[in-house]
Amino acid sequence: MADYPDVPEEVLAQVRARCMALPEVYEEQAWRGTRWRVGQRAFAHLLEVDGGKPASYAEASGVESGSVLTFRATGPELLALSVAPRPFFKPRWSANVVGLLLDADTDWEEVGELLVESFCASAPKRLAGLVERPS
Repeated sequence: MADYPDVPEEVLAQVRARCMALPEVYEEQAWRGTRWRVGQRAFAHLLEVDGGKPASYAEASGVESGSVLTFRATGPELLALSVAPRPFFKPRWSANVVGLLLDADTDWEEVGELLVESFCASAPKRLAGLVERPS
């Protein structure tokens, strides 16, 4: 397996804290980067784009290098985020996946809200019902 750069630890820690606060979530190494699942469904994936690789993420995000978070969205939120300007982007590989470039200007409160919504879109109703959703 190729040696890929890791996401900066402070970025990973920010995303990890928000994901692991949700019920019955587990973290695993993905083909590249880290992903979080509830049951068998991934609701967040964090990886580092480096030198235009992986090409699918570099193309979708429009960056040669940087930390990228993908998550799920539904309904009006999906529509809005699909056309939102940078730091958001819409990958072509899944209808309900949206991406976000993470950098020094990232609003971590907003990331937390997006991750809660992604979790709720992916989790069984009994688990989604345990989570306080953003207003």
